[in-house]
Amino acid sequence: MADNVRDGVAEALDALAEMPLADIHLHLDGSISPAIARHLMELGGMTVELGDDELAEHLSVREGCSDLNEYLEKFDFPAHLLESPQQIADCVYLVQEELRELGLIYAELRFAPQRHLAAGLTQREVVEAALEGLRRSELESRLILCMMRGPETHEANLETIRMARDFLGDGVAAVDLAGAEALFPTADYLDLFGEAQRLDVPFTVHAGEAAGPESVRDALSTGTARIGHGVRSIEDPSLVDLLVELGTTLEMCPTSNLNTSVFTHYEEIPLRVLMDAGVRVTINSDNMAVSRTNVRREFEHMCRHQGLTPDELRGLVLNALDVAFIDDATRARLRAQI
Repeated sequence: MADNVRDGVAEALDALAEMPLADIHLHLDGSISPAIARHLMELGGMTVELGDDELAEHLSVREGCSDLNEYLEKFDFPAHLLESPQQIADCVYLVQEELRELGLIYAELRFAPQRHLAAGLTQREVVEAALEGLRRSELESRLILCMMRGPETHEANLETIRMARDFLGDGVAAVDLAGAEALFPTADYLDLFGEAQRLDVPFTVHAGEAAGPESVRDALSTGTARIGHGVRSIEDPSLVDLLVELGTTLEMCPTSNLNTSVFTHYEEIPLRVLMDAGVRVTINSDNMAVSRTNVRREFEHMCRHQGLTPDELRGLVLNALDVAFIDDATRARLRAQI
């Protein structure tokens, strides 16, 4: 590495160390640290015989993960830790506290209420518990309720939209569509976003991760202003032009894309290419536990491998705040801290 490049990276990392951050693509159940998992297991009356390293193996993806479908298997264990109101509330609170310690000033935590009903809770009770935890932290945060791809999820997804409407502005900010994108195409779920629009519920859409540009085009047909991942847009130059034209924001999560074998090296992540093309992008963690990362590490990776400057770092954080599901007064207050 040339001296001037090395100096530039060092300057960016120094700036990053002091910079407040935001994370607008973070899955609650994918971000349960071993310490939080231990607490949740004790709340559930489970015998905790595993050390932190062993718990991490249950919570984190292995090296050499083959694809998104294998990656998603890591969400089964955390689902069992979020079955009571106290477990859900404590998890939301404790994840926020870990984010505060990382220097975040804003976060959007997303999860699927329908995945936490095994012990008899309703979606409403799950959301109410999550909101109780949300309010206990001083971190400015919002919840995004995920609808799920998969067989026979339609009614549960419609209920999730209704829950978002009922708690909109009271801690819930939007809905999302998550799950196995390659197995269950985005096009099969477009009617859900029509219902969200009818009820004035904002939304974002996972697309362009396990499936290609066509999935992003389907997501754009909903009118969404944000897309989760969206990185495979780079395979279609006309789609990149459309993202610029529409002003669509991509919620990029670099390490997660390596875990799911979308790319093999940080240098391949199309962050710089998309930025240079004029696409508005953000950097996020996706799943802190599953991917053994956090948003500060994600920024560090991009500094080291894509040569981000201090001004570009600030711009990326401001991008996240500009598209966050918050009111303008909150947005202005947060922006003033960057």
